Amino acid sequence: MSMPQPLDALPLPSGIRSRFVENVNGLRMHVLEAGFESADRPCALLLHGFPELAFTWRKVMPPLAAAGFHVIAPDQRGYGRTTGWDGRYDGDLRPFGLLNLATDALALVNAFGYRSVAAVAGHDFGSPVAACCSLIRPDVFRSVVLMSAPFAGLPPLPFGTANGSPRPPSAPRDIHGALAALTPPRKHYQHYYSTPLADDDMRHAPQGIHAFLRAYFHVKSADWAGNQPSPLKAWSAAELAKMPTYYVMELGQGMAETVAPYLPAPQQIAACEWLPESELAVYSAEFARTGFQGGLQWYRCETGGINATELAVFSGRTIDVPSCFISGQSDWGVHQRPGALEAMQSSACTRMSGCDLVSGAGHWVQQEQPEAVTKLLLQFLQR
Repeated sequence: MSMPQPLDALPLPSGIRSRFVENVNGLRMHVLEAGFESADRPCALLLHGFPELAFTWRKVMPPLAAAGFHVIAPDQRGYGRTTGWDGRYDGDLRPFGLLNLATDALALVNAFGYRSVAAVAGHDFGSPVAACCSLIRPDVFRSVVLMSAPFAGLPPLPFGTANGSPRPPSAPRDIHGALAALTPPRKHYQHYYSTPLADDDMRHAPQGIHAFLRAYFHVKSADWAGNQPSPLKAWSAAELAKMPTYYVMELGQGMAETVAPYLPAPQQIAACEWLPESELAVYSAEFARTGFQGGLQWYRCETGGINATELAVFSGRTIDVPSCFISGQSDWGVHQRPGALEAMQSSACTRMSGCDLVSGAGHWVQQEQPEAVTKLLLQFLQR
């Protein structure tokens, strides 16, 4: 049997170290850590999304540590250098459900000896994980920062129906057939991410994984002028089709083919200060090694109903710890679920102190505008 190849050192800013933590809910978890030099610091836990890594927080970790926090950012289950997860498409999906991902976060906090943390922040798919952490264990996760993906609350269970009261509104209807009937035919990216084709399409992209990720990060950033998001009126095919094709794809195309035309020119790549080639190479090397299926399992838990079933016991609970929302002004993710942004502010989070859309940033807000995000994080934490 061949021995695993040694992992290259990550190009980390000064003050961040890479380490492994054993026996974290069955995982050997890789984490980045800043502010570890002294004990008795309040802890801030940072949770990445797709297709990202702990590395996505590299620009905000040192200033948070300088402000007095012990900052911990893991490669979450299914990603990067964390091991102990089953990445087979036909493997057990339940460990990738939101309930177990929140358990991963709790186990990691416990491993570091914390009874509670000052804040948990989650970006993209890390946002619902952070939301579940603070909703289920508010005694541990004392505040929450939701980034790019609004949390609209948990699906309601039928209430009062024994007495003839009307049932609550049903979950958004299946729109896949309606999307496929559009001209041209379309499909939702989460539906595509749940298919067995997605991992191979992206891992073995014809343009190469590095060029694929360059185009993917570019087209979802403020650098692509086509990102001019606006609220959608309804969960309907006609409204969803207003989003760019990286959200509502052409029916016959995979994601690698979808984003290929948006690969920036060499001079644009050279001018990209928020994600230079040396830093993009971290993502391309890690995903070339692990593939994307570990992260795609998260989407399958959502589209397959595992999350809704497992979280039903918490139906009716709200996030009652201090919360805030941060995203980029050019991020369509804020609006991809019609009404979610409003529901988060009006009902899902009872102590929301801010909802900030950062100018000059798209989906990758903490990478595109780290100074602005750090300022907002520190303002929230200091309150």
